[in-house]
Amino acid sequence: MKLDILAIGAHPDDVELSCSGTIAKEVSRGKKVGILDLTRGELGTRGTPEIRDQEAKNASKILGVATRENLGFKDGFFINDQHHQLEVIKKIRKYKPEIVLCNAIVDRHIDHGKGSKLASDSCFLSGLKKIETTLDGVNQDPWRPKHVYHYIQWANIEPDFVVDISSHIDKKIESVMAYTSQFYDAGSKEPVTPISSKNFIESVKYRAADLGRIIGVNHAEGFTVERYIAVDSIFDLI
Repeated sequence: MKLDILAIGAHPDDVELSCSGTIAKEVSRGKKVGILDLTRGELGTRGTPEIRDQEAKNASKILGVATRENLGFKDGFFINDQHHQLEVIKKIRKYKPEIVLCNAIVDRHIDHGKGSKLASDSCFLSGLKKIETTLDGVNQDPWRPKHVYHYIQWANIEPDFVVDISSHIDKKIESVMAYTSQFYDAGSKEPVTPISSKNFIESVKYRAADLGRIIGVNHAEGFTVERYIAVDSIFDLI
């Protein structure tokens, strides 16, 4: 299956929190989108890996993505080395995405910055024909995505561009709240964490509203880039 977009996240829920509005919008336009989680989030204070697995499935159904896989790297301890790069390369070559969306370049959680660099480096290496990989016993052809964009997470990173998600903000929040063990629930007896507060969920909505305000729409998501943004016409900018 060839994808238009592959969204990569260090943990289940990274993608939903950061770029699910963009994903829902492109899915509604007929684009094929997949999600690749690097870990199962097993070090998370609330819930279990098994619960996270089910929550990720529920979120995927809400967003309508074509596929979702989990590489099962060690939460908190995966590194950007040859072993991990080759595993990511296999998925890039399997799905041949035009665009890869990946973790914030720097963030509060150490896995986010590591995941960002791992995904970016793997996208480049995936295009080198002398790196040989096989999947299910079949030799893979090299593939390099045309664009790698980094979504924004906990830290308030200044975006290089923003996407209008006004018509998909409800779908975004619904996909986030599919992770019922992680986020605000007044009746939960789980330990309190920085992301389990009501304020955190409100901040997700506020950031989207604030980015939207700046570009004159209701809601938006921001991304950073690795190279200059190019347009065919100045009128392509809204």
